[in-house]
Amino acid sequence: MPRRHIRVTGAPEAPLRAALTALRTELDVPEGFPPAVLAEAERAAKAPAVPPLDATDIPFFTIDPPTSTDLDQAMHLSRRPDGGFRVRYAIADVAAFVVPGGVLDKETHRRVTTLYFPDAKTPLHPPVLSEDAASLLPDRTRPAALWTIDLDADGRTVAVDVHRALVRSRLKLDYEGVQHQLDAGTAEEPLALLKDIGEARERLEVERGGISLNVPEQEIVEDGDGDGDGGGGRDTDGDRGEGARTYSLTYRAPLPAEGWNAQISLLTGMAAAELMLTHGTGVLRTLPAAPDDGGPPGRAKSRLGEVGRLRRTAQALHIDWPHHVSYAALIRSLDPHRPHHAAFLQECTTLLRGAGYTIFRDGNLPPLTTHAAVAAPYAHCTAPLRRLVDRYASEICLAAVAEQPTPDWVSAALDTLPKEMREGGRRAGAVERGCVDIVEAALLKDRVGEIFEGCVVDVEDHKPTVGTVQLESPAVVARIESDGDGAPLPLGERLRVRLTRAELGVAGVRFAPA
Repeated sequence: MPRRHIRVTGAPEAPLRAALTALRTELDVPEGFPPAVLAEAERAAKAPAVPPLDATDIPFFTIDPPTSTDLDQAMHLSRRPDGGFRVRYAIADVAAFVVPGGVLDKETHRRVTTLYFPDAKTPLHPPVLSEDAASLLPDRTRPAALWTIDLDADGRTVAVDVHRALVRSRLKLDYEGVQHQLDAGTAEEPLALLKDIGEARERLEVERGGISLNVPEQEIVEDGDGDGDGGGGRDTDGDRGEGARTYSLTYRAPLPAEGWNAQISLLTGMAAAELMLTHGTGVLRTLPAAPDDGGPPGRAKSRLGEVGRLRRTAQALHIDWPHHVSYAALIRSLDPHRPHHAAFLQECTTLLRGAGYTIFRDGNLPPLTTHAAVAAPYAHCTAPLRRLVDRYASEICLAAVAEQPTPDWVSAALDTLPKEMREGGRRAGAVERGCVDIVEAALLKDRVGEIFEGCVVDVEDHKPTVGTVQLESPAVVARIESDGDGAPLPLGERLRVRLTRAELGVAGVRFAPA
């Protein structure tokens, strides 16, 4: 998933569309699926592998954005007689459609992840699967990996099971509707239990030292026509006339229901990791702790640099971060509804950049088995329609519970899977950075020459006249360079800066000291 969720409201104007198209070309983003891949996907959609167990009597529901059709997860929540909870979590069974070694399988290894752009997405699987036959859409019978996780009254895991089954979702819910029902007290079980279980899991997260970043969605919102009177007719090709559109940047803070929903996914990922560790073969999502949080010294210099940069960003945004306050404690004190807190939460995700995929087999466990933000062993297994590794993690867990060997096709892929995911992650990161540059340029393109308040949060080691500035408002992070033989940039200090360039698809946004 993208680190920054960026969305442009309305139909993007022609220059923005053109810049996004150029970015896709530059990063070699696939435009479409080859005919052979589409043909294999069509055949698989008509004849998937059908599991013997039937769980269609369970009234599952999904919670996703209203327009989403690639639905990986469906859930059903209930109370247990002893006062605890039972979480049933159905994950789309992509392996029921993808033949190992086939052209579709090879294409997913080439794509690795679904890529998200402000105006569209480039899917991992053909839409006939990801948005139809394999998606857990309402009132459709689908093959799934069905997790059953029993919790005690405090939300702690007491039993885990996963097996293949046919499932049938009853309702497609969205976050705002769910939040409204929960706030109004009109939600009935099983939906009402989402809050109870979610809050219990959040308390346990705090107890073990984990961190959930409530990263806001960044929106570039169309303000209307640049002439201010609502005019500026549209040309026949869809471009604007004299009244060019203008944009403003806003943040949409995540709803509590989104966090409770995420806790169900985290719960399942933690259960998957424990199954793999017991099984002796697996692929974990790992992240070393930041050095100032008492973690191991691996990547110490770069990690310390990231923490230092984050502290300077906090300073730029007027966020008090005393040295005796831990990163986790600071994060929990922030309110994503406040613009400067929202901007800081966006930058906090830089500490997640050291995350990777760690494989192990034959009981030879790796030195690092935990993910620092989760504060526990963790695996990606709940988004197989959008992320390649999840299909393999699911298969290992199914084998572990069945006390069977890991399938040969899974074992054969493990050694190269971390590299594939790393390269796919790099491309997703490049897409994200490119999109951020483009939408920020769209936001600022009519403000070249204006003065802004900001803070230098980073300076190049060998060229101290070049660095990174974080603006107070709008929440933009961009390159800054002193003119000519200017003085070194004042690292960590506040200063006034002038916008010198804001070009879509060229070099993005640039500033200079005022």
